[in-house]
Amino acid sequence: MQIEKLRGRELDQLFEAVLSLKNVEECYRFFDDLCTINEIQALSQRLEVARMLREGKTYHKIETETGASTATISRVKRCLNYGNDTYEMVLNRINKENE
Repeated sequence: MQIEKLRGRELDQLFEAVLSLKNVEECYRFFDDLCTINEIQALSQRLEVARMLREGKTYHKIETETGASTATISRVKRCLNYGNDTYEMVLNRINKENE
């Protein structure tokens, strides 16, 4: 797990801050203060790429629909195949909430 290299008080504080958010509106406000628009878009793009890969979409279709580079798509695919299974976990959770 690469995040182990980053572990510490500051990262714990960030994660605790995210976990303290109560709804989508609070998330919009917090991330607007915390990140640039490009950083927020990059994070949301990766999650969308993961969703599309999970649905079996081709790299070309994902690249066309999301604007993600093939390098980003490959990185997300590697995480889906060999990562911590968290893309799968959160996508399942948000799908259940939206049903």
